[in-house]
Amino acid sequence: MKKAILENTGHGSLGNKIFNILRDRILNEEYAKGQKLNEVALSKELEISRTPIREALKQLELEGLVRSEPNKGVFVIGFSHRDINDMLEIRYVLEALAVELAIERINSVQLDKIKEAYLAMEEASKVRDQDKFNDANIAFHESIYKGTQSQYFEQLLRDINYYIHVTSRHSIKQPNRLDSAAIEHREIYEAILAGDKKRAVEKVKKHIRKTQFLVKHYYESKDH
Repeated sequence: MKKAILENTGHGSLGNKIFNILRDRILNEEYAKGQKLNEVALSKELEISRTPIREALKQLELEGLVRSEPNKGVFVIGFSHRDINDMLEIRYVLEALAVELAIERINSVQLDKIKEAYLAMEEASKVRDQDKFNDANIAFHESIYKGTQSQYFEQLLRDINYYIHVTSRHSIKQPNRLDSAAIEHREIYEAILAGDKKRAVEKVKKHIRKTQFLVKHYYESKDH
């Protein structure tokens, strides 16, 4: 189990790999809010020492995903509805700027990457493969960020985009969302291809607002 789990977490220190594993579990709601994360149990499950687990838990606390209580342990905080909405509001502004910059600066290779991603989304929507759709969705937006030719802007968006895409998985579970989201991404691509900044910004904002509505609906339905 240890080898399979750790091989899917990319490069970095062991502590960072464990951080990625635990962060994914928290954001995918495999751990409930308020649940205690036990170092000993995690050490046994992952077949590693407690040192990298302790390192990962400290990283999670810095990210605001867990809280440490003296003499009690580490407990899951997760995201509040307000946190998620705030991130989507930030994305609403930043991604509109990103698409404008991309239209000015993008090269043919990056433009092809955007097209490749939206075509993959259309194919995934036809076969109702939500995981492949989500992967293509991430690739689509990251290709736009790369198209800005700004490492600072790209990093700024990536800092929040991981969390956005994890929570956005909930939006594509809604009825007919795969089909409508595929159409929205095609419209964004076509506007970029045409060099139409106004239309591209309009389509990006429309897409993010729709996602925001569906994610909000998902979390509200869970509370009832």
